[in-house]
Amino acid sequence: MYKIKVNNSHSFDISTTDLDKLDIIETSKNQFHILLNNNSVKASVLKSDFNKKCYTVKVNNNTYEVDINDDLDQLIVALGFEVGTTKQVNNIKAPMPGLILEINVSEGQNVQEDDALLILEAMKMENVITSPREGIIKSIKVKQGQTVDKNSLLIEFE
Repeated sequence: MYKIKVNNSHSFDISTTDLDKLDIIETSKNQFHILLNNNSVKASVLKSDFNKKCYTVKVNNNTYEVDINDDLDQLIVALGFEVGTTKQVNNIKAPMPGLILEINVSEGQNVQEDDALLILEAMKMENVITSPREGIIKSIKVKQGQTVDKNSLLIEFE
């Protein structure tokens, strides 16, 4: 089963059986003649990106952007493993209740991924809270020496 998306607005499901029934002939490089429901259609592939499975297709003088996803692509999306996707973390929350021992950043500071933001003492252990991404510190919601509950907002990113 293929999921076809046209111009990011219309979606269609097409099975391999549907494809087998398609009467299509390549008349020249990237030029096709299609017989569909006893109607003749001329189509051209103007641009293709095989890795992204994206195509620009011209059908009867109308141009369409077409994305094709097979079963594996659909499973990858359902599981959240798409290539190039990232989750934007904008808030740092306390992973456990504890005491803020040290704050290593200031508001407006530019930080890199894995930079130490603060140290949270919990159960007599020092836990270094690091930056999940590159960004700018919008606000710091805690002070050194403050106790915090689990899921308390500590730092916000811009």
